[in-house]
Amino acid sequence: MGKNIKLTYSYDGSEFFGFQRQPGLRTVQGELEKVLKLVFKEDIDLVSAGRTDRGVHGKVQVSNFIIDSTIPCERMERILNSRLPKDIVITNVEEVPLDFNSRFSAKHRGYEYFITEEKTPFNSRYTTFISKKMDVDELNKIVAPLVGVHDFSNFRLADCSSKTTVREIYVAEFKRIDEKTVRLYVKGNSFLKSQIRIIVGTILSIYLKHKPENYLKEMLTNPTKKYVKMVAEPFGLHLCEIEY
Repeated sequence: MGKNIKLTYSYDGSEFFGFQRQPGLRTVQGELEKVLKLVFKEDIDLVSAGRTDRGVHGKVQVSNFIIDSTIPCERMERILNSRLPKDIVITNVEEVPLDFNSRFSAKHRGYEYFITEEKTPFNSRYTTFISKKMDVDELNKIVAPLVGVHDFSNFRLADCSSKTTVREIYVAEFKRIDEKTVRLYVKGNSFLKSQIRIIVGTILSIYLKHKPENYLKEMLTNPTKKYVKMVAEPFGLHLCEIEY
């Protein structure tokens, strides 16, 4: 039957066309599977905890695969890191029970979204610039209705393949982390395609007075009604937490 190998790793999403494998395009999954094939001399189909959009970063990502190999996990980690591109780094390799599934075994996932009030060449890949001063208290009033179980039909892209749109969000909170930067932390059981980016785009549209103050709440309470979706830039979004 082979071994079930769990990979924990980080990646800078700036130069990838998203996480999921796509023919002819550089993706995180594609780069990992290419190196795994070199090491194990066979095609590997990774199962992963989440799929991030183009430009989104993974501070913590988890994948697993079944392989019949005698290579110890510590050595496997060294070999993979020596062959992977510099924007993917394996932080842990371990053997797990055969019934472990990176996607379906995950209980919670957490994302961070960073907003900066100061645009520089050094933060443009990892934060989203907003010219207006961020008032954390006001932002937290806007985001508060997200917490709980909701139908997030209005918070996914049209090509989202999820069969159900009901999700639970446990935490949704803004904090100022330095003089120029605000972070939104969102933790939930799972997320729809581009859900966090649509949440952030909606919040910013309300904050900047482009949409009425109850717009987010209406999107949640009227899932069958179609609303204009504002999708925030991907650069400030980081997958930061996966709990099993």
